[in-house]
Amino acid sequence: MRNKIIKRTRLKFNDMPGFLGRFATMVGEYGALFGEISTVHVGKRTKTRDIDLYVSEEKTFDHICDEIRKMEGVDLIEVKDVVNEVHLGGKIEIRPRVKVETIDDLSIVYTPGVASVCKKIEADPDLKYQFTGIQNSVAIVTNGTAILGLGDIGAVAGMPVMEGKSLLFKILSGVNGYPILIENKDPEVIIQAVRAIAPTFGAIKLEDIKAPECFEIEDRLDAELDIPVVHDDQHGTAVVVLSALMKIAQYTYLNLKRATIGIVGLGAAGIGISKLLKAYGIEQVYGTDINPEAKERFAALGGIPTDLDGVMKESRIVIATTGVPGLIKPEMVQPKQVILALSNPNPEIDPEDALTAGAAYAADGSSVNNAVAFPGLFKGALMARATRVNNAMKIAAATTIASFTMDGDLVPNILDTKLHEAVAEAVEEAALKTGVVKYIKPIMD
Repeated sequence: MRNKIIKRTRLKFNDMPGFLGRFATMVGEYGALFGEISTVHVGKRTKTRDIDLYVSEEKTFDHICDEIRKMEGVDLIEVKDVVNEVHLGGKIEIRPRVKVETIDDLSIVYTPGVASVCKKIEADPDLKYQFTGIQNSVAIVTNGTAILGLGDIGAVAGMPVMEGKSLLFKILSGVNGYPILIENKDPEVIIQAVRAIAPTFGAIKLEDIKAPECFEIEDRLDAELDIPVVHDDQHGTAVVVLSALMKIAQYTYLNLKRATIGIVGLGAAGIGISKLLKAYGIEQVYGTDINPEAKERFAALGGIPTDLDGVMKESRIVIATTGVPGLIKPEMVQPKQVILALSNPNPEIDPEDALTAGAAYAADGSSVNNAVAFPGLFKGALMARATRVNNAMKIAAATTIASFTMDGDLVPNILDTKLHEAVAEAVEEAALKTGVVKYIKPIMD
């Protein structure tokens, strides 16, 4: 079960042994999970608490509320939808970096003082990196054709996701991420739009654009622009998967570069993963997809196309990114196989079922989150003034992420800012070593 609905209940309990315990038992019987619990009021004989409950379906929560109303010594005072509450008014805003408290301040940050800076940039465009926020700004571009597990819901409906990416950019790496919504499915329209706005940004993050259009859009923009263009569904996912495989190799005593790897689903994520695994040095990568063109594309990249049975039989490590729950049956799992069923919210096979069937290691996509990679990856590219993000930079990011992962875990704590700082530094170093950087002249008086 994937508990994805969060409800905040305000409950008044008799402050005597047993009442809270009976409530907790009842919640568990419905398969719900507890989130945050806080005491908001202490009365003479009662305590009022806010308790967050995670449930899989609205009707499950309705049943829990019905049970609460029947319970002696427990009163249901209020219910809030936590997700809706947080999203009201949006999750991001623009804030100034300098104070403007007097007319003199205004004359410095705006007219007439700003004119002298404009003239400097006119004479030497590279000075935009010193005198504007371009050097720390990323466009988060989507047309909404592949939003999470929801599919083609449109760019505007995907805005909460883009705001979430922007929020993570800021709190994890200090980068300014700006959502850009393009309500159009024509790759040419998207390419032209991004090309037109590119001077505003230090990098472009393509997000939730479906395959195969995403490949053409990224390839053309990466070739035409002198700033990094990264489709995160491909490359952010690939970095986190490679990092996870590095840790799994330790746990299972695998030689990762000599392992046979199979990819089920050759869309954006599957192709991105296969590219990075090949760049890392893994020679045998099998793959399958229901789309023949996807298999042809995979073969052109050096992969070995086959069918689902072929992937399961030939691969020591299987990575699934299909969005099809239950696609991998327990009887398909080979002894000592490693299974990463990454589709969210429901995986191709439940990790517990894979382990019961004989897998040496199994995990789903709940922990393989792109946000472990993209803040530091982009920050490092921006710090280096990189013109593109290459495989060396991605591998440096994956290696650093693996080094921060505690033994027994698949990925490190996503909210650890030291992780993202270290990833940025490793990516910057890799960019400088491989020469994908601009030379920026120092500021002259």
